[in-house]
Amino acid sequence: MRTGKVKFFIESKGYGFITDDETGRDIFVHATGLRAEGLREGDKVGYEEEEGKKGKVAAQVVAMQD
Repeated sequence: MRTGKVKFFIESKGYGFITDDETGRDIFVHATGLRAEGLREGDKVGYEEEEGKKGKVAAQVVAMQD
């Protein structure tokens, strides 16, 4: 499982980005990939990286303790 921080998540639109802790790159996250609710900017998360229609996406996103 990879870890990162929520860069932003727009609940009304159902998507956002996570910045990966190890690589520093941003990865797209869609509401369908969440196992946690109410993601906010700066939240620490764990996720799996999967291949989406337009590249890598975060899936199985869960909130983590700092």
